[in-house]
Amino acid sequence: MKSERKNSGFSLAEVLLAMGVLAIGMIFVAGVFPLGIRFTTIASERTTAAVVAEEAFAKIKLYAVPTETDDIDLDKLKEYKFMDSNDPDIDDVFPAMEYIDSNDFAYPSTDTDISQKQYYWSALFRLAEERTEQNDPNRLVQVIVFVSRKAGPHLKYIDPRDHNKEVDWPMPVKVEVTPGSKHNEIEIKLDEEKTFINDGYTIVDDKTGRLYRVLERYKEPDYGYKIVLLDRDWDNGTPEYVWVVPPPIGGGRQPCIAVYQKVIRF
Repeated sequence: MKSERKNSGFSLAEVLLAMGVLAIGMIFVAGVFPLGIRFTTIASERTTAAVVAEEAFAKIKLYAVPTETDDIDLDKLKEYKFMDSNDPDIDDVFPAMEYIDSNDFAYPSTDTDISQKQYYWSALFRLAEERTEQNDPNRLVQVIVFVSRKAGPHLKYIDPRDHNKEVDWPMPVKVEVTPGSKHNEIEIKLDEEKTFINDGYTIVDDKTGRLYRVLERYKEPDYGYKIVLLDRDWDNGTPEYVWVVPPPIGGGRQPCIAVYQKVIRF
């Protein structure tokens, strides 16, 4: 009597099914890794940004020491023309720029070429209260610190003093805007500045220092690519000017990691 031999191998259909499941699994894993790396990078940069901002606040206070009359030395901490200056001076945009070593605006602030650093800070400030007397030393100053990254050592950025020139690291620039058709929209006035503000950016109201998150800059040609959707309604009259850290010249990643505010009594 002949014994029957069982075929213990897999059929072609089973092999194809296994290969399909394996391929789907590999695609899923391949998709998870970049996402995990992205979230890890964001968490790391946010941690670094908080450290950079605290260092910036400390340096601003250090350079804005009182004079012998216990008043703020306006040569070191100028009264920033936050509400009425259309053409800001670099000393206004960056407190004590004349006195602070340029390396102090980079992190870590070691004595190396600042253009080769990865993280930078810059600051705006405005008086948070009116002075009651000419030499009143008790002044509250609203300090707004922008912490930015430089993705490559050879990138250049818009010069806040002259938008046709370039600088070595990211800095906030002043952009003229007008009201949009809705309360949570603004329109960038100049065509050449429309790329300064993009999806996910943070902008600062020039009049009040309030922060707004950009949800979207409309891409439809009918809008001229200049209409910006905000995360909430504009809550202070008519928008006129905002501050933002533009992308690198020629395009690239959003430089600004985070924006911090603190009211400091000098």
